[in-house]
Amino acid sequence: MPRILAIDLGTKRTGLAVTDTLKMLANPLETIETSTLLDYLKKYCDKEEVDTLVLGYPTRLNGQDNEMTPKVITMKDRLSKAFPDKKIELVDERFTSKMAMQSMITMGSKKKDRKEKAGNLDKVSAAIILQSYLEKQ
Repeated sequence: MPRILAIDLGTKRTGLAVTDTLKMLANPLETIETSTLLDYLKKYCDKEEVDTLVLGYPTRLNGQDNEMTPKVITMKDRLSKAFPDKKIELVDERFTSKMAMQSMITMGSKKKDRKEKAGNLDKVSAAIILQSYLEKQ
């Protein structure tokens, strides 16, 4: 069965998460350099069957666009062109970084580790975005 892959786009790093084959659980996958995102996704989709790409959609608390919103819209357009056979979905990502940080604290991650391994925060944020998407389906 095809998987769903989530993307937490950042200016430097991008967190990725993917479902299990039953599309029930969201699992952190990897954090990559944003500049390599399309190449990474092409390689990943060649190896794994993916039918949907979920992209975190950033807004301010009041729902208005923030500085990342235009970049996400541009990436959505690029993904649509690069993967015309895949469904591209936008999902509200407000609070995901805070939720990811809280999850890491709850799991026992030390403060030093959280600071040194910011990439973990990105892929955990992607997993939260993906889990949110799954719950709404």
